[in-house]
Amino acid sequence: MFLEDRHPAVLRGESLSVSYESRRVFKGLDLSIPEGQITVIVGPNACGKSSLLRTLSRLLVPEQGQVLLRDREIHRYGSREVARILGLLPQSSSAPAGICVADLVARGRFPHQTLLRQWTAADEQAVAQAMQATGVHSLADATLEELSGGQRQRVWLAMLLAQETPVMLLDEPTTWLDICHQLEVLELCRRLNREQGRTLVMVLHDLNQAARYADYLVAMKAGEIVAAGAPERILTAELVERVFSIRARIETDPVTGCPWVLPIASVGRMDDGRFLKE
Repeated sequence: MFLEDRHPAVLRGESLSVSYESRRVFKGLDLSIPEGQITVIVGPNACGKSSLLRTLSRLLVPEQGQVLLRDREIHRYGSREVARILGLLPQSSSAPAGICVADLVARGRFPHQTLLRQWTAADEQAVAQAMQATGVHSLADATLEELSGGQRQRVWLAMLLAQETPVMLLDEPTTWLDICHQLEVLELCRRLNREQGRTLVMVLHDLNQAARYADYLVAMKAGEIVAAGAPERILTAELVERVFSIRARIETDPVTGCPWVLPIASVGRMDDGRFLKE
């Protein structure tokens, strides 16, 4: 396993073990999230990516190990306190029936409300800016049920942006989006990082998007971290074959200079489903 970690960690998982009923998701897993960078987690389906993100956000309580947020065990924070530091965009979310877009996005300001501090002009501005950044300002009065899957995804992202947390965890933020909106969301994430210094952790399925936008890439398989580091350091044909069971060539993207993964074939499987003999 190759691990490269040269930056201070804002979020750390130490010896994490998580199970669902009798199924072990991961055991003894360690991960450091570099502060002020974009970390992207990649890996095949059911390898533990989403469970890891849920554990880091304290939605899942590990059986063993601990999560440290700014060097403090995350479960020692109060709910509002941690929600002002760390925000999560999960794979799927639910909302009250009939809620309009503006009201849903405004819920991102909940961690900032107290008995002594109610809705303010700063809250109004945060919501407006989040809706503008995600392109949903024109949908303010629409109900969530009226929207397409892609529009709903951008509304949920707007709610996360309105929360204004310095650390953001996004589980497959480009789900349901066409290629144009995928790039818009990823460019927005990059601006949040580069211009505002936010730390972002994303789960992505597209390896080339991961290589393009990640400062720090984490490759997982079967509940283990196989490699972690800068994409240009760890993204090799050998890693892609080991993690994704495909043969690929790694080229250099002529536009960005980032690694470019060119898939060639699935390893050990023919088109009719029979396995090849190595």
